[in-house]
Amino acid sequence: MRCNLRKLRIGIVDFITKSPNSSLWARFMHANLAGIMPQVIACWCEDLGHEVTLFLYTGIENLERDVPKDVDLVFISSFTQSAIQAYALSSKYRSEGVVTVLGGPHARCYPEDARKYFDYVLGLTDKDICRDVLEDFSHHKEEGVHMSALKQPATLPGVRERWKFISQALDKAPWIKVVPMIGSVGCPYSCSFCIDAEQPYQTLGFDIIRDDLRFLLTKFKRPLVSWHDPNFGVKFDDYMNTLEEAVEPNSIDFIAESSLSLLSEPHLKRLKQNGFKAVLPGIESWNGMGNKSKTGSKQGFDKLQAVSEHVNMILRYVPYIQTNFVLGLDCDEGPESFELTKKFVDMSPAAFPAFPLLTSFGKAAPVNLEYQGQERVLPFPFHFLNNNHAMNVKPKTSTWPEFYDRLIGLVEHSFSWPSIINRFRNTSSRIPAWMNLMRAVSTEGFGRMRFYRKIRRLLDEDRAFRDYFEGETSVLPEFYMNMVRKDLGKLWEWLPEGALYHDQNAYYKQEQEKKINKPAPKQPVGMNDGLAEVQIMTG
Repeated sequence: MRCNLRKLRIGIVDFITKSPNSSLWARFMHANLAGIMPQVIACWCEDLGHEVTLFLYTGIENLERDVPKDVDLVFISSFTQSAIQAYALSSKYRSEGVVTVLGGPHARCYPEDARKYFDYVLGLTDKDICRDVLEDFSHHKEEGVHMSALKQPATLPGVRERWKFISQALDKAPWIKVVPMIGSVGCPYSCSFCIDAEQPYQTLGFDIIRDDLRFLLTKFKRPLVSWHDPNFGVKFDDYMNTLEEAVEPNSIDFIAESSLSLLSEPHLKRLKQNGFKAVLPGIESWNGMGNKSKTGSKQGFDKLQAVSEHVNMILRYVPYIQTNFVLGLDCDEGPESFELTKKFVDMSPAAFPAFPLLTSFGKAAPVNLEYQGQERVLPFPFHFLNNNHAMNVKPKTSTWPEFYDRLIGLVEHSFSWPSIINRFRNTSSRIPAWMNLMRAVSTEGFGRMRFYRKIRRLLDEDRAFRDYFEGETSVLPEFYMNMVRKDLGKLWEWLPEGALYHDQNAYYKQEQEKKINKPAPKQPVGMNDGLAEVQIMTG
């Protein structure tokens, strides 16, 4: 690796969305979804002596006009839904002689595919990895270099250090301004579909958190902070002690993603005292994930009753709650889980329900090996893998029409006017009530309802469309091709050949090759019974 000593002009692009979006929700909230790692990379690059421009794409901006210009190297942070957009932008930059680097969830899930279109692809990233890229600073036209740290960083730049870049994002937020913070990485749970399932849980610096909270009170009269921890509050007392030592109770508003198992009533009382205004617990399934929901062995309706009572209790202390359900899990096959979720919507009317579709994101989770080995993963382009536009895992027992009928019935029930009005009336605080209403009538509620109805109609009317869903053809239906073309706009002409297609079973194939090529264990000298030695070594 060669050492680059020159001062580089570095651009950083943080993709919040995959396409132009002027919806009400996008205009008010997308800027508040800015990623922490792009800001961290910006800080590290400046610390290493380089000039940095950070660009946040919320869907409102013009990508042709507004991305960083006259740069030597560009980092692009992308979820999988934005990968096609990122590939096209990388192609344009590389044509201008710019070295390109991909980071973010897509780089971790599909590194082999991303290497075709970037000079560097980064998995787990720390400051040493960042320094190595900047020192090497090379074009890799044939195949990009995949780099990854052995584990997640032990510490990250805090709000004070990132403020220059945080404030740039907040300038795009016209009304609600949310400051991103993080206090831990990894997760103590082992949900088989989660990207954090195999990452050990570790806290970051509590001293940094304490300083950052005090710093924020010099910038806002009452700051609003969103914790980006995969599961906030695992070391609950340590967190609360830090908050209470740093600032006066209830002087900052907080949003956190947590699990029901951590949201006991004593914890909720303390969260309320410390200004927590919104929590996002994952319920996931009525027939699994009992450790996250604190329901033990309860399944089906018994779990529904326990969870509903718990959620309603949470709402006595925290005014806003989003409950997350993963639709399409094998353990929830059949109509029962959808009907139970409708009952939950009625029994806990103030909770905003979110319904991500089961999606196999490459190497993201252990269960993907099972889906790929069963040949149940479909080759949907990355552009549609956002948990809503496509479910790329074929249902185990139901047909696609049956699945979409149940999905549409659930969404229609959850975002019918009676449910919307009931949710509005039962939400105790004004801002959460209006946020629920805005989400329901925007792309998240009404928009998805229209989209799912269109998919259901095409499953009946378009034979080629249905064949794609059944895995009988890999030819992308024109319906999806037109969506990508429209969303990319002028970037469409820069999309590399083959970028819309990927090997959806690459992870499984690689693991099988490792098993085939694994060297046989050596037998020790003097061991007469070779079979016995193999049994000893493997047992």
